Amino acid sequence: MPEILDDHQGSQSLLSTAAIYGGELTPADDVKTNLFDKYELGKLLGCGAFGKVYHARDLRTGQSVAIKVVSKQNILKGGLSAHVKREICIMRRLRHPNIVRLHEILATKKKIYFVLEFAKGGELFAKLAKGRFSEDLCRRYFQQLISAVGYCHTRGVYHRDLKPENLLLDENWDLKVTDFGLSAVTDQIRPDGLLHTLCGTPAYVAPEILAKKGYDGAKVDIWSCGIILFVFNAGYLPFNDTNLMTMYRKIYKGEFRCPKWTSPELKMLLTRLLDTNPVTRITIEEIKNDPWFQKGYQDVKPDPGHEFEFEFKSGSAPGSGSHYLNAFDIISYSSGFNFSSLLKGNGGFIDKERFVSVESPEKIIRKIEEVVEEEGMTVVQRSGAAVKVEGQNGNFVLMVVVNRLTEKLVIVEIEKRENEGEIWKKKLKPQISGFVYPGERNVSGS
Repeated sequence: MPEILDDHQGSQSLLSTAAIYGGELTPADDVKTNLFDKYELGKLLGCGAFGKVYHARDLRTGQSVAIKVVSKQNILKGGLSAHVKREICIMRRLRHPNIVRLHEILATKKKIYFVLEFAKGGELFAKLAKGRFSEDLCRRYFQQLISAVGYCHTRGVYHRDLKPENLLLDENWDLKVTDFGLSAVTDQIRPDGLLHTLCGTPAYVAPEILAKKGYDGAKVDIWSCGIILFVFNAGYLPFNDTNLMTMYRKIYKGEFRCPKWTSPELKMLLTRLLDTNPVTRITIEEIKNDPWFQKGYQDVKPDPGHEFEFEFKSGSAPGSGSHYLNAFDIISYSSGFNFSSLLKGNGGFIDKERFVSVESPEKIIRKIEEVVEEEGMTVVQRSGAAVKVEGQNGNFVLMVVVNRLTEKLVIVEIEKRENEGEIWKKKLKPQISGFVYPGERNVSGS
């Protein structure tokens, strides 16, 4: 680990420590240790506002990953569906060496699993708790932070909650930005060209957010980066007070004092980063051209071969006027809906199709039962919103499972074995095609 200086000389303490990666915690009883025969869960790494994070091992490769577990019930109760969809959308579009990577999404009826890159070095916050950083180490981590944040901005993503607790370290002690739960995308910008949602951590929030008149997402991220750089160098916050309103007044005035060991070049950069006027505040490009920042800087270029777009669907969710990420796009990356084991024992091949619907699970299952009865087939098993159907002489086997993803949308997954190849295509599929949500009018194979 590079140099950390144990020198707080009368400094104020940082905000309370969050759950640290690598903590000696055990898995919770409500989470299975084996996920879909793909991952083996280990110890609990930390708990956040929207879920728990576990260390896990990829059973195929032996690679360590982190798995964030989120309850669908909690998402619905808290009205967080759009929040989770946005976080998934954002993380799937980001591929940068200094951003924690989202490998895949898994899901069951009750939970959503974010399979993430594992940051072995833990939270940067834990290193800061031991003492302030040397100026060279400040520069190194600030360079990596700006590289990641600048990349996000070019992709239309604004983090809005940058702080040391959301910065992790990998095995090489390189910085990784994480937790995009409060992030915004360009779709959320209002006609005035600004964002208006009030969010962020009090000590790192920009003064224009406090003014409640709208703000530029890029500029508030730059302000937060300035707070982080100050903390790296000083070991304490530039604006702090036990009284929240007093702290807000300090932020709004923008009056801070650098510790005596701060170099003139770093002090000048901090002054430009913590400019209370967002119009004159330094930009990402200006930061990269700053003499203090430039020392030893090598810009990291993301590998275009590993980048891909994952955009919001154009349109509105049922009953909503806002842009949304279609629920099928979330779950289409999931191997959590895997019912092959229920069909393999019947011989023949397995085919899978799925679609999104706004109808209730009960109505969809009831319709399937009516159709198979009309066609002389038999429902041999039903459990909740799942049904297994067999044709005469076992020439056709069908498994249908309906899972609710949001208050408005469900996903219907169909797995089948068919010897003759015509029963599903000519008799059953046309009968249920009316349930397909208009935005997904073609029932998709996997």
